[in-house]
Amino acid sequence: MATVIQPVDQPILMDGVSWETYEALLADGGDCRQTHMAFDRGVLEIVTPSYEHEHAGNILTSVAQALMDARRQDYAPAGSTTFKDQRAGRGFEPGASYYVEHAARIRGLTRIDLNSDPPPDLVIEIDVTQDSLDKLPIYAALGVPEVWRHQHGRVQIYRLASGSYVEVDDSTVIPGLSSARLTAFVRDSLTMPRPDWWRGVEAWVRETTSREGNPE
Repeated sequence: MATVIQPVDQPILMDGVSWETYEALLADGGDCRQTHMAFDRGVLEIVTPSYEHEHAGNILTSVAQALMDARRQDYAPAGSTTFKDQRAGRGFEPGASYYVEHAARIRGLTRIDLNSDPPPDLVIEIDVTQDSLDKLPIYAALGVPEVWRHQHGRVQIYRLASGSYVEVDDSTVIPGLSSARLTAFVRDSLTMPRPDWWRGVEAWVRETTSREGNPE
């Protein structure tokens, strides 16, 4: 008998899901699970990332880490770690995430517990479909200070303010990166050979850090 396979990046949305079912599904796949899940007070989203999703995520993390490394800015990558809080009834698995301000606080941990540990300082979300669950309220409820969202060929930066997100032009977590610059890096990566693209990133990082070291 044939099996219907959900296309990648086309989310499965289910309503009326209990917290216990959500946690059982998380545990069932363990660390080998290929899907990402998000939970918002009974609504569960399950999505299998596509090449487009993974490519954009790789580009954004490469740029972010290149600038932080050149600046010697401390950070701890948390990848697609499952962040969840039963009290808030919410959980998510980002495309990527980083501890920057709180890097030292979580260093050495093998598990993150939002009952006692801070949320990531930066979440990177790759959204390539309009049918996905709006995750900004989830991130806000769990206290994520900054979100980069790649959607429809554009990278938007959101900062948490008074319990909700406001779109801004520039990153606070990684100063020097703007939504326009991130969007351009992702766009250029689609047409340029990787070595040529990376040389452009390195040149921009050198210029940026040099400017910071020699303020006019």
